[in-house]
Amino acid sequence: MVARRKEEGMSINPTFNVSVILGKRDESMLVACGRQLIEHISNSGSSRTLVLSLGLKDHSLETLKGVLSSVIENRLW
Repeated sequence: MVARRKEEGMSINPTFNVSVILGKRDESMLVACGRQLIEHISNSGSSRTLVLSLGLKDHSLETLKGVLSSVIENRLW
C-alpha cells in the first residue's frame, strides 16, 4: 500500500510525500508507479485522501507501465 501526503509550501504546483505503508519498501519501481498514479490523480483535481494498493506478482517495468496506462486511460477514480 502506498499513501500520499501533500506537502504545504509556497509553490504553485503541489508536492507529495509518497510512502509505502504496507508491503515491500525496497521495491523502487512499485513506489515510482504509485507516485505517478498519485500525481496524475491529484493533478486531475482530486483533493481527497488517497491510498493505493498494488497487488502484482510481476514487478517488471513492462507490467508497471501497463498498469499505469490502463488506470490513467480508464480514469478509474
